[in-house]
Amino acid sequence: MTGDKKILVGIADDHTLLRNALARLVGSFENYSVIFEAGNGKEVKEKIAKSVLPDIILLDVNMPDIDGYETAKWIFKTYPHVKILALSMFTDESIIIRMLRLGAKGYILKNADPEELKLALDSVMHKDFYLSDYISGKVISGLHKDIDLPEEPVVLNEKEKEFLQWACSEMTYKDIAQKMFVSPRTVDDYRNALFEKLKVKSRIGLVLHAIRHGLVEV
Repeated sequence: MTGDKKILVGIADDHTLLRNALARLVGSFENYSVIFEAGNGKEVKEKIAKSVLPDIILLDVNMPDIDGYETAKWIFKTYPHVKILALSMFTDESIIIRMLRLGAKGYILKNADPEELKLALDSVMHKDFYLSDYISGKVISGLHKDIDLPEEPVVLNEKEKEFLQWACSEMTYKDIAQKMFVSPRTVDDYRNALFEKLKVKSRIGLVLHAIRHGLVEV
């Protein structure tokens, strides 16, 4: 964004006090303007229909009626240029993976300080990606190294491609083994081989690399 043009933000969270506080905080950031607030996915759809399309939506994962998952899926499909920054209290790996697969460009915890929220918004807008320091440091060791991988072609065999597709789902490794009709030990071998080939250290690093490089269907 250049000049005096504001970055337009929509905020979706079912907790009114938090949502209002977020709106005031984001509105105080330089070059940011909050154009609507919503309490769930249904309200997001209604507000978007009645207002200017936002550049970015700060989206709570857990909301009534239509939750963050369904809302992210709808936004990504209907307005793919609108960026999504997921907001949650949870650090569960499956939640993070699911939101990223549904189109979120970043994931930040609700206990983040204002400076981190500003950094997250800026990063999603200008770098197209953000994960909070807590998640990247405590949950996904080495994630930043994963993001900076060189753009070198990687050749995967058919079994590795199949495993990678299932790894980008919410299935456990045990479930994946059953789906592929192989032993859990064989699934571990596929995983370790991909970790080495793609130079990643975690399942989320694997998923992020796969999504960013178009190795799986999202």
